[in-house]
Amino acid sequence: MIGVIIPAHNEAAAIQHCLASVSRAAQHPRLRGEAVLTVVALDSCTDATAAVCEGQGVMAIAVNARCVGAARAAAADYAIAQGARWIASTDADTIVPRDWLSRQVGCGADAFCGVVNVADWMDYPDAVRDAFAQRELVRDGHRHIHGANMGVNTPAYLAAGGFQTLSTGEDVALVSALSNTRASIAWHAKPAVLTSARRSARAPHGFSEFLRALEREVLDVGTRLLPTRALQG
Repeated sequence: MIGVIIPAHNEAAAIQHCLASVSRAAQHPRLRGEAVLTVVALDSCTDATAAVCEGQGVMAIAVNARCVGAARAAAADYAIAQGARWIASTDADTIVPRDWLSRQVGCGADAFCGVVNVADWMDYPDAVRDAFAQRELVRDGHRHIHGANMGVNTPAYLAAGGFQTLSTGEDVALVSALSNTRASIAWHAKPAVLTSARRSARAPHGFSEFLRALEREVLDVGTRLLPTRALQG
């Protein structure tokens, strides 16, 4: 069985699209009918996220931590307890492609680290999009780590100690622990996922904050390059 884990804090507006994409990925023919269990960790939700999950027929567990690391860990623990041999991780505001699971489990390594593309740049200036494209190198052998697009087999996950209870950077910490245990990691450009450029961050210093910092950097450079007016005397 494959486990898909999704942390969620007040994600009623986005998670339905994420769950629909995961459902499509779970039916990929290369999985040969293997069962897929989707586990959403409802972390201190006060909106209708739980109702959306119920409507989609996925497992939802309550976590009152306001900590993405704790939420991912709880969802992973539940999936493993149900017999999952592989843990695939994504985020509630992310759309995964149809071959997301089949490529992960067939990557030929203990773990998979993939890249992300932005679905809608909203009000970000074009310069931010260009800067992101330069930094998020979409090629095999990249070294990007995104909780929205990663996976690991259960023995390697347990040997590495699982996701740590961190409010941010739990994905980076897991990959570091996997490297320390000499687990093999596939750094592949495909499958890539589509994620949101929303400005309302769910985790401190996460992807949303990264984009806002990139915007500040780009705008600061642009300001410094503007010609200064001669003083009028």
